[in-house]
Amino acid sequence: MTVEIYPGLTVGGIGTLPLDVVKRDGGLKVLQAMLAGALPAPPMCRTLAFSMTEVEDGRVVFSGMPSADHLNPLGTVHGGWTATVMDSALGCAVFSVIKPGEAYTTIEFKLNLVRPVLPGMGEVFCEGKIIHRGRTIATSEAWLRDKNGKLLAHGTETCAIFPIENLMR
Repeated sequence: MTVEIYPGLTVGGIGTLPLDVVKRDGGLKVLQAMLAGALPAPPMCRTLAFSMTEVEDGRVVFSGMPSADHLNPLGTVHGGWTATVMDSALGCAVFSVIKPGEAYTTIEFKLNLVRPVLPGMGEVFCEGKIIHRGRTIATSEAWLRDKNGKLLAHGTETCAIFPIENLMR
């Protein structure tokens, strides 16, 4: 499906964001457009079976479906799958407070995997929230839970905030 959201700009469901739109609109408006399907979701969401389901200023929720495609050698879902879902929620919580003309990138993140994620356990949910947004640094926190609300993992992230022109080469 493709949607024309701005005159002359047509986008589809999977891809990368047009940086000129991010530069003009800032994080929250862009994330809301992604959630509405007017801007593309990143390709890894399709590959790893997760997506953003809620967004507001300083808060996002992702949901994912762990499966046998995500197993490690011992038969549990690889920690890298959990880390990717959580990094997405942690980073997008920061993205939601990025102003027009700004961009961000992860500097560091830390996760605590407190229970195994298993194939067949059903949908899991990761809520990310902003902790602090400064001029050049932002921090966020997130929790991954199963459908019953049981905690599977939690973590924090630090992101750098910089002029988006640094990405537009």
